[in-house]
Amino acid sequence: MARDLARLPKAHLHLHLEGAMRPSTLADLAAAAGVPVPPVRGYTSFAEFGLQYRAASALITTEDHLRRVVREVVDDAADDGALWVEPHFYPLRYTGQLGTSEDVLEIVLDEGQRAAAARGIGCGWIVSALRDFDPAQAVELAKLAARYAGAGVVSFGLAADEALFGPEPFAEAFGIARDAGLISAPHAGELAGPASVYGALDALGARRICHGVRAVEDPALVERLATDGIVLDVCPTSNVMLAVVPSFDEHPLLRLLDAGVRCTLNGDDPLLFGPGLLAEYELARDTMGLSDERLAQLAHSSLVGSGAPAELVSDGVERVEEWLTTPV
Repeated sequence: MARDLARLPKAHLHLHLEGAMRPSTLADLAAAAGVPVPPVRGYTSFAEFGLQYRAASALITTEDHLRRVVREVVDDAADDGALWVEPHFYPLRYTGQLGTSEDVLEIVLDEGQRAAAARGIGCGWIVSALRDFDPAQAVELAKLAARYAGAGVVSFGLAADEALFGPEPFAEAFGIARDAGLISAPHAGELAGPASVYGALDALGARRICHGVRAVEDPALVERLATDGIVLDVCPTSNVMLAVVPSFDEHPLLRLLDAGVRCTLNGDDPLLFGPGLLAEYELARDTMGLSDERLAQLAHSSLVGSGAPAELVSDGVERVEEWLTTPV
C-alpha cells in the first residue's frame, strides 16, 4: 500500500484563478451567455494558450460568477489536501463591469475567506501584474496590493510571456510590494531561460519564482537558488504541455531537488492542463518516480514558502512529518 497523497498536508501556491475554473462551471457560464463553450485544449503555442485563457475568463461577467469560481477553487484545493491556497489574480480584468479595482479585489478576498473558513483551511492572494502591459500599470497594482497587505493579499506576481518582456522594467512595482511585506513571486524560467531568473532575483527581489525550471541550464544559478533558499513553484504538466520540457521523464524537478533547491508542486491552470494539485502529486509519484520522502519535502516547502499565518505553517509542517513517519 502507498501513503494517501490526499492526506498529505500541502499548500497550492501556483494556480491562476480563472485557469483553475471547473470545466462544468465554464460550461454553465457559456450556456448562460448563449455561446459555445470555449476550447481549453488544442493550443500549439503560448499565445494560443493565452487566447483560450482569456476566452474562458470573459465568461465571468457578474459578481456571482466570480464568487462561484473563487468558492470552487478553494473547495477543490481543500479536496486535494491543501491547508492553504494562494491563487494569482489580476483585478483589472473585471474593473468597470464589477466596479473599481478595490471593489473587485474585495470580492475575491471576501469569498476566499468565507470559502476557506467553511472548509477549515486558509486562503491568501497573489495580486498579479501582466508584463505585456505598461509597467506603470504594475505600479498601480502594487499600490493596490500593498493596501491589502495583511488583509488577504500576501504576495505580488508577474505573469505573461517572459520571453518577450523581461522583468527589469517592473522593479519599481516589486519594490512597492516588498516594502509592504508582500512576497515577491514573479514568473520566470519558463518560456525564457536563466537570464529571466537572474532578472527576477536581482531586479524584483524574488523569494518565490513561478516555474523557474530552466534555471537548471545554469549550474551557478542552481547553486544560488539553493544557497539563498529561493522557492520554485513548479508545474510539471504545464511544462510538458507548453513544451518547456520534452517529457515528464526529462523534467528537471528531481535534479533541482537533488541540488538542494526548494520546490513546490502545483497545477498552474487545471482548466487548460488537466491535473489539479492532488493529481500533480500523484503524477510526480507514479510517472516521475518521486519517493514519499521527496513528496513530503515538496509539501513542506509549499507550506514554509507560502504567505500563510505562522500557526498554520507550523501545524502543517508537523502533520507532514506525521504523514511521512506513520507506517503504511
